[in-house]
Amino acid sequence: MKALRLLCILGGLLSSSFALDREAFTFTRYDLDVRIEPGQQRLGVRGKITLRNDSPAPLKNLPLQISSSLDWRSIQLNGKPVQFVSQPYVSDIDHTGALSEAIVSLPREVPPKATVELEIGYEGTITLDATRLTRFTVPDETAKHSDWDQIGGTFSAVRGVGYVAWYPSATDAATLTAGNNLFETVGRWKGKESAAEMKLRVSVVTDDGSPLPEIFVNAPNCRTVSEAVGRAQQTSSECVFEPLGARTPMFVLANYSLLDRPQISLHYFPDHKAAAGSYATAAEKVVPFVTDWFGAPREKANVFDLPDRMAAPYESGGALLTRLNPIESNQAEIVAVHQLTHASLNSPRSWIYEGLAHFAQAVYREQQSGREAALDLLAQRLSAITGAEEETAVQQLPNAAADESLINTFAEEFFRSKAAYVWWMLRDMVGEPALKKALAAYRPEQDQSPAYVQQLIQAQVHRNLEWFFDDWVYRDRGLPDFHVESVYPRMLVKGGYLVTVTIEDLGNAGAEVPVTLRYDGGAMMKRLEVHGKSKNSIRFDVPSLPREVVLNDGSVPESDMANNTFKVEAPAN
Repeated sequence: MKALRLLCILGGLLSSSFALDREAFTFTRYDLDVRIEPGQQRLGVRGKITLRNDSPAPLKNLPLQISSSLDWRSIQLNGKPVQFVSQPYVSDIDHTGALSEAIVSLPREVPPKATVELEIGYEGTITLDATRLTRFTVPDETAKHSDWDQIGGTFSAVRGVGYVAWYPSATDAATLTAGNNLFETVGRWKGKESAAEMKLRVSVVTDDGSPLPEIFVNAPNCRTVSEAVGRAQQTSSECVFEPLGARTPMFVLANYSLLDRPQISLHYFPDHKAAAGSYATAAEKVVPFVTDWFGAPREKANVFDLPDRMAAPYESGGALLTRLNPIESNQAEIVAVHQLTHASLNSPRSWIYEGLAHFAQAVYREQQSGREAALDLLAQRLSAITGAEEETAVQQLPNAAADESLINTFAEEFFRSKAAYVWWMLRDMVGEPALKKALAAYRPEQDQSPAYVQQLIQAQVHRNLEWFFDDWVYRDRGLPDFHVESVYPRMLVKGGYLVTVTIEDLGNAGAEVPVTLRYDGGAMMKRLEVHGKSKNSIRFDVPSLPREVVLNDGSVPESDMANNTFKVEAPAN
């Protein structure tokens, strides 16, 4: 009878998993004790998690997901075991391409907006595994340069959800083969968990006399504790994320050399000392620029050397994991600007947090080499933006304008690259001093409304920017497509010409576009506000015959820039 009862329970859990809403619960709190055994490549976790039912209905079943290389050992409620069944769940949210999913059956339903606290335990190995890439014909070596996460005897670095599910999560299946599906899934997860609190105690023990590795967790608040455990030595990093925000929790263990500067620490392998020194110098050089724009760094930036010389860099919060190869000082400064911007300004909104970091790189490049060089840097991302906009248009999804807006999108082409253009256009429109003052007034904890940033900027310039934010931030209206409809030069009695230029925007998004009129002996530039599917005109008073009108210097992303030049015919005598 007991066996039959158990089969019935398991059958009920498995059948319910097919109709399970895997994203109904939000994880609001983690309190995890993480023990790492580098020599065994093992990780063991014990602790508590709190989940809130964000669905409109009471729920009794909930999913908990960890990497497929880890095994569930215990799930309890109020100190008593709860029924659960563990099953494999295919998803590229983890580097193995699969998850170990526990479908938990609670003794009572959790009402909407109510929470439940579970005590959990799981363990297993985290080895170098790029299965999610190699199964889709990505060459092994290429895949390993991207999915380099592992626990190892001499070096360990493990990123969080989206790379390795080493702490519990719950998402729908994600795949790398369906456009932005994986990034959208990870983005939804980050958005839901951004307000969650996480307490971590990450410990490593050695009993063979070898030196304990440095432990780093990318939380803003950590303290290191070393103690004897019997004959062994243990070091722990006790960290708090309050809240998680835009960070993806990760940890790094290695015996690094340290180069410590006031605003940045370089953790490097001994043979990379020169490269570490160059990067530290570059970072120190850009601190005044970043401080002028975003305030002094609120936390210390950290750079961690990667052993793989071809490893893809990764950053989260003020931490950057990258191979410390020698690079030109100008390029090192550009990288440091991005990292230190994150260390100086935090935001729960990706288009602000990431967009400003990329914008800052362009502004710094302008300071290095001029406006044209800065616009060239932005333009490196333009094809990705236009491609993403074209894909959105082809899909013809009913809510695409809202879902792919900068305040909602999970597409990196939008919240990183398009957002950088948005900040650049805002600087051109309102001026650098006004934008700096607005950013100085920004408080992430007060950013409760999508219009918060718009109101901060408008308060500085006393100008209505609703149309711009509606086209570029609150909605995804695609990109503008400007062209010169007509140019009418009229000779003046006093000499020279009054030239009327009419610009039409064939796209749905408007912008303030630079208009340059070239004439015999010189050129004149003015800015003209042209809304989507509309026309507007501007006049130039020039001393000699106009020859050419050129729209857009590259500061406004367009869907088509091939129609931005207009040759002016000489007026009939």
